[in-house]
Amino acid sequence: MAAIEIRPVTGGCGVELRGVRLDRALDEDTLATIRQAYTQYGVVFFRDQDITPAQHLAFARSLGDIVVNRFFIPVEGHPEIATVNKGEFDTANIGGDWHTDHSYDQIPAMGSILVARELPAYGGDTLFANLSLAFKTLSPGLQRTLMGLKAVHSAEHVFGRKSRAAQLAEQTGKAMFRNADAAEVEAVHPVVIAHPVSGEPVLYVNPIFTLRFEGWTDAESKPLLDYLYRHASRPEHTCRYTWRPGSIAMWDNRSTWHYAANDYHGQRRLMHRITLDGCALQAYAGAAGAEAAA
Repeated sequence: MAAIEIRPVTGGCGVELRGVRLDRALDEDTLATIRQAYTQYGVVFFRDQDITPAQHLAFARSLGDIVVNRFFIPVEGHPEIATVNKGEFDTANIGGDWHTDHSYDQIPAMGSILVARELPAYGGDTLFANLSLAFKTLSPGLQRTLMGLKAVHSAEHVFGRKSRAAQLAEQTGKAMFRNADAAEVEAVHPVVIAHPVSGEPVLYVNPIFTLRFEGWTDAESKPLLDYLYRHASRPEHTCRYTWRPGSIAMWDNRSTWHYAANDYHGQRRLMHRITLDGCALQAYAGAAGAEAAA
């Protein structure tokens, strides 16, 4: 195995792995290093990679099973790869607010692997936030309160027939997503989950897909959710990734948010995303409670 350099991006989250080539089969030691970095830092970045869609798929399969997103339009000839596209005449982008992919599913995705295919001359960065760190920096009292809660998640307002995306599709004749009827479901998850690998507590709500706390009204939920969103997106919990040709990002959907900056109007940005299948999420119940996580 070639020497791998692990370079943290910020104190909040993210690490760049150098010395890894993703255009070839990886040995088990290299895969173990990637998995460890992915779990510890939340998001892993690779630079100067030149991979085909087939190699993208091979890398993903070496890490887990692939789940096909039912709303995204796939790459032609590769139904397991989703397109994340904004054209030069589009005003809206995909993922333009903090969110966690697939939290609206009963079994949320483990993670995603995003490959840059076409980039604007400037802009189009992706921001990431560490939701494990966000939980740990809350007060012990609020930690205890959150550990007793569940939250309701849905994608209907994002991908459904009454969504803004559906309205734009009617106006322009160009659909960003598909299968609007499949969005009419809700999922309930613990507000504080135990990370399936590390066992660490993670705050598991997000601004796009979380509707309310279970058993609470929307109005009752909003003040606390808004506080959590402001807290989690504090700069010291985050990192910002500037894409270049050959850049790849791989993030953990159970412990991070991401945000695609929409600051490149009049330019095209095309990314290919593969999503890895996950497992049912369990509530965090550490032996010493939330205070042990503080």
